[in-house]
Amino acid sequence: MKVRSLFLVFAICMFSGQFLSAQSDGNPVVEKLLSAYSPRNFTSTPVTEQQIDLILKCGMKAPSARNNQPWHFSVVLNKELMQEIMPNITDGNVLIVISGKENESGGTPDFDCGLAAENMFIAATSLGLGARLYGGPVSAARNNTEKLQVPSGFKPVIILRVGNIDASPDAASGATPRKPMEEVVKFVR
Repeated sequence: MKVRSLFLVFAICMFSGQFLSAQSDGNPVVEKLLSAYSPRNFTSTPVTEQQIDLILKCGMKAPSARNNQPWHFSVVLNKELMQEIMPNITDGNVLIVISGKENESGGTPDFDCGLAAENMFIAATSLGLGARLYGGPVSAARNNTEKLQVPSGFKPVIILRVGNIDASPDAASGATPRKPMEEVVKFVR
């Protein structure tokens, strides 16, 4: 049964990969976007400092309204603090708490922080890592702003979890399917 399940997962991955490659015309960025998912299971293999550095640089290159760059990134490596924010965190993972300016006049800091988070998500997956965005644990991060060294006038907006993906069949098959295009898109002509 286990071999059969592995074969089924492999066949689905191969078919979907060929289908997505046909849609993207070989563009590696489009292929990465079409094949990306947010894994739920990670290994304890640590993310390297070089990988973290590249992910952060990509976040800093995100567009923002009026190039205001209204974000601050707290890279959480402290295991106890990570567990306070996200009790189910796996050793070797990294949390990046993305905070935005509060009371930004005429700006869109939450939206801009979302753009930075997406850049970092794409960078992490491009490096072969797993990435998952969280909104729920933000309240725990807001209760720990001093420990997270969030600057005055900023508030945690979103959390990015980065780690090495658990490639077991149960973990890999956990990705939920996307809604069909006709359900979420209307062309207005």
